[in-house]
Amino acid sequence: MPELIFQLAIILTKIVTLTFIVVLPLVPLSVYFERRFSAIIQDRVGPNRVGIPLSLLGFKKDFHMFGLVQPMADGLKLFLKEDFTPAHVRKAFYWLAPALTVIPALITVCVVPFGSPISILGHAEKLVIADIDAGPLFVFAVSSLTVYGITLAGWSSNSKFPFIGGVRSTAQMISYEISLGLSIIPVLLYFGDLNLSKIVQHQADNGWLLLPFWKDGKIGLPDLQTAMFWIPAFIAFLIFTVSIFAETNRMPFDLPECETELVGGYHTEYSSMKFALFFMGEYAAMVIGSALIITLFLGGWSVGFGLDQYISQLHIGSFHFGGLIHMGCFLTKLLAFILFFILVRWTVPRFRYDQLMKLGWVIFFEAALINVFLAALIIAAPSLSTTIIATGAILLAVVTGAIIWVAKVSEDHPKPLRA
Repeated sequence: MPELIFQLAIILTKIVTLTFIVVLPLVPLSVYFERRFSAIIQDRVGPNRVGIPLSLLGFKKDFHMFGLVQPMADGLKLFLKEDFTPAHVRKAFYWLAPALTVIPALITVCVVPFGSPISILGHAEKLVIADIDAGPLFVFAVSSLTVYGITLAGWSSNSKFPFIGGVRSTAQMISYEISLGLSIIPVLLYFGDLNLSKIVQHQADNGWLLLPFWKDGKIGLPDLQTAMFWIPAFIAFLIFTVSIFAETNRMPFDLPECETELVGGYHTEYSSMKFALFFMGEYAAMVIGSALIITLFLGGWSVGFGLDQYISQLHIGSFHFGGLIHMGCFLTKLLAFILFFILVRWTVPRFRYDQLMKLGWVIFFEAALINVFLAALIIAAPSLSTTIIATGAILLAVVTGAIIWVAKVSEDHPKPLRA
């Protein structure tokens, strides 16, 4: 019984720490970085005033902290606003939609490994809430529920602009989920495992998927098969990253909420904390998407270059704190990728809707499918004869050429008839 209570306490501590102390604070921090970054790009000052009002305590000046408290002020403003519900909405679904948007993004946190195991009171504990053997499948299954929240928001608002935004979001997220799922099949084939903790540990021992320049703690060039696999791995990384942008409705794929066409899109009729939940759901999805990219392609919590096995052995007495250093490495990579998301938003123009659908169905779907066969051929090559490998390569080239030709033909518009 005491052991059960201890395990429940550990699980509860992980949930509170990783979700509410690590991930949720990244949401307002991302908002702050976005506002400052956009100000730099647009040659503005950005938020630089809101800080700690020390003058109220008798000091001569306030401590502005470079405007770092601005997201907290914005959150407080939204919290104190009137929670207005329009008379023409379908109220039950109207209230349910914001929760369906933000909750799936937070649930997916539970399978992301934040660091290597640490020792607590003689017990080795992994820095992951649920270390299950179907991590990527769990993330895709839960995150796909977000589309229901956005669709319900558009439909229940009983207004034309939110409805169009909801329809766009449904078509967009369904289209890119296929490319998203197909793009990680080569990665899973390479690692031979669906457990995200084991995938990260494999990269810590044998080099990151996109940077395979060490093995068993020794830096060196990869073998021929690993070097060849870098090609499908990089293609998978590109497709997966762009699809994450589309799945999270971030620029240049924010068609469901584009201000120039749909006022505010699916959340036009929302205000106060309901709007804040949509806002939080978007940024939480961006954080989790970045975490998944880092975990699958960039080593997760791994520092790299053969240093992880030494970091894992660091300890003070019986407390092994190497996992906390790995956690810091993971969060550093996460912040870097969040900044990349922000950079793309403020530098790349928005796609037209037909371009969005064409990119998903005509380019990414076919490219991801071809990439699966290419990765399978490279992985199976050591056990195949030269004739079979050559035949497979020729067939793959023919299929690729045929798909490119079909895509090219579909671009050609019919010539107008002359009178």
